[in-house]
Amino acid sequence: MNFTRLFAIVRKETLQIGRDSRSLMIVLLMPLMLMTVLGYGVNLDIKHLTVLVYDREGSQASQDLLKHFQNSQYFNVVGAVNGYPSLARAIDGGKCQLGIVIPHDFSQTLADGRPSEVQAIVDGTDQNTAEIAIGYAQAVVAGYAQEKQEEYFEQNQVGPIPPAVTVQQRTWFNEDLESKNFIVPGVAALVMAVIGTLLTSLTIAREWERGTMEQLISTPVTALEIIVGKLVPYFAIGLFDTAVCALIAVTWFGVPFRGSIAVLFVGAAVYLIVIQGLGFWISVVTRNQLAASQIGLLAGFMPSMLLSGFTFPIEQMPAGVRPVTFLVAARYFIVILKSVFLKGTGLAALAAPALALTIYALIVITVSTRSFKKSLA
Repeated sequence: MNFTRLFAIVRKETLQIGRDSRSLMIVLLMPLMLMTVLGYGVNLDIKHLTVLVYDREGSQASQDLLKHFQNSQYFNVVGAVNGYPSLARAIDGGKCQLGIVIPHDFSQTLADGRPSEVQAIVDGTDQNTAEIAIGYAQAVVAGYAQEKQEEYFEQNQVGPIPPAVTVQQRTWFNEDLESKNFIVPGVAALVMAVIGTLLTSLTIAREWERGTMEQLISTPVTALEIIVGKLVPYFAIGLFDTAVCALIAVTWFGVPFRGSIAVLFVGAAVYLIVIQGLGFWISVVTRNQLAASQIGLLAGFMPSMLLSGFTFPIEQMPAGVRPVTFLVAARYFIVILKSVFLKGTGLAALAAPALALTIYALIVITVSTRSFKKSLA
């Protein structure tokens, strides 16, 4: 490999990127746009659910229960209704996400030491929100019931029966259970998928469309020098965008960074080789910028968004879909990102995803180099 010729190809591609305003916009604005949209838009923390109450008793005990809902960060009691039809219309019209119905004998059953049932009505069209709302409501009622049980035992001079088994909760790595802490780091994988696949898919296709490929073929530059020279600028851009995403995640969103910067960039470098090789192969095969950009978006960005574990947990995907995720390179890089950011994991502990990315990179490089021929055919 002649480094003078290689540097000439790198310089040519760098100048081309600088002259292409669309590429510059993608390079400069994509990290900021995706970090902002996904960092604020994708939020799995469900809080301040709107609640309407149908209190059939109106006693001091029922009001005490409602105060427990009002004091919870997960609920926002916005009003009361006077019957089931009003509550049904409110839920149907989207005026509330949860309806609480307190029975007419609520305080009496509590005074007798008997269990009382509080009804929670949710809109099941949003299954995830409905299940979480029911879980939160059960927790609030359980806390109130425990208080009342302790009062009953104290008034009747009966010793409480301790539970046979208790759960002592400890949350590691994401102590506050904030969704942004595992969503925001994964945005770097999406940014690099766009930079690596979408932009590099235009490299060879652009040369064919503009008629400059014939000039390259007529020069002494080798096929390997063309491949490396065209990918080096995008490789540098990918690492730069990785640094920008990491900086925004830590300084703007407050995501903890407990790992090594070196490990982060080693994983990013291998991942970039994979997606750049994929984009280059698409460019060689299509020879058309429009087709290459569309295929690059479908092959790079969409799988990284949907099948990598970034948006949906892989363990909860259908059994027929889970094997497909092993073919998505972003799956392994997102594991590295989350482990480095939240766990502070070293490279040795990340051997499995790193090895998978390395094998993936070797396969993609082999296919890409063999598919590119320095000829007009």
